Amino acid sequence: MAHRHGPWRAAELDDLHDGTPVRAMASEVGYYKKSCPRVEAIVRDEVKKFVYKNAGIGAGLIRMFFHDCFVQGCDGSVLLDPTSANPQPEKLSPPNFPSLRGFEVIDAAKDAVEKACPGVVSCADIVAFAGRDAAYFLSRLTVKINMPAGRRDGRISNFTEALANLPPPFFNITQLIASFAAKGLDTEDMVVLSGAHTIGVSHCSSFVSDRLAVPSDINAALASVLRRQCPANPTPANDPTVNQDVVTPNALDNQYYKNVLTHKVLFTSDAALLTTPATTQMVLDNANIRGLWEDKFKKSMVKMGAIGVKTGYQGEIRRNCRVVNRS
Repeated sequence: MAHRHGPWRAAELDDLHDGTPVRAMASEVGYYKKSCPRVEAIVRDEVKKFVYKNAGIGAGLIRMFFHDCFVQGCDGSVLLDPTSANPQPEKLSPPNFPSLRGFEVIDAAKDAVEKACPGVVSCADIVAFAGRDAAYFLSRLTVKINMPAGRRDGRISNFTEALANLPPPFFNITQLIASFAAKGLDTEDMVVLSGAHTIGVSHCSSFVSDRLAVPSDINAALASVLRRQCPANPTPANDPTVNQDVVTPNALDNQYYKNVLTHKVLFTSDAALLTTPATTQMVLDNANIRGLWEDKFKKSMVKMGAIGVKTGYQGEIRRNCRVVNRS
């Protein structure tokens, strides 16, 4: 049985490519060291190619890991394309479409891994490695995460489950804490993982109505800039993107927390971190104590990567990350 978080162990029997049943091993760092020893280097090389061309793709990969794990657990379900049998998978749900990006990186990494070790490495683990590696490159090589592996790929991907499980940008602090708690993550994990908003971009539609169209605590100068960049009523045809961190937009660093303190953040959910004494103190510590946030981010990423993991017969090793295997 897979635990919701923490190290996961599989009691189920697993099977190798030749059909020989073997006992599934416990998840661990270096899970593939015998079955596919170069997998982590292969994924890192692919991520590096894309991230050094476009830092935003790295932000997308970190977000993809989060969005995968919060729906059906960390099982690669966010990667599945629509089919006649399942026309509305997670990736087409409003929290993911059209904003989620980086799918082409996963495809490239999977292709390269399959050439080296056919049928061994799950898409779910590639998503976890890619999120880990994106954090490493965007943090100027300072955030080094030891990411356990051993996840299986899920076969279910549902549009409505993404809506139900992914916290939207207008959540207040109570809703945010409850959303993360439902996944086995505590309030500090929520505050720490929110720090990923230090990179990447947001569509105007994610914040205009509740941050610019009504009185809010957003910094007046930032609000003025955003009103020039964003239409008053964004539509799918007219929904530009803006940087989430206006100070260091392409660096994974603790600037986000400084921006929260100066009210230079886009989302209601960002501003919400200052609405309780406990979360305010966490913001202050992450903003002011050198290296603290980076260390906590590593731990929270690993903890998030253990949500609802499928092992053994609960999942499969997809041949193509966009479709379930044909039985």
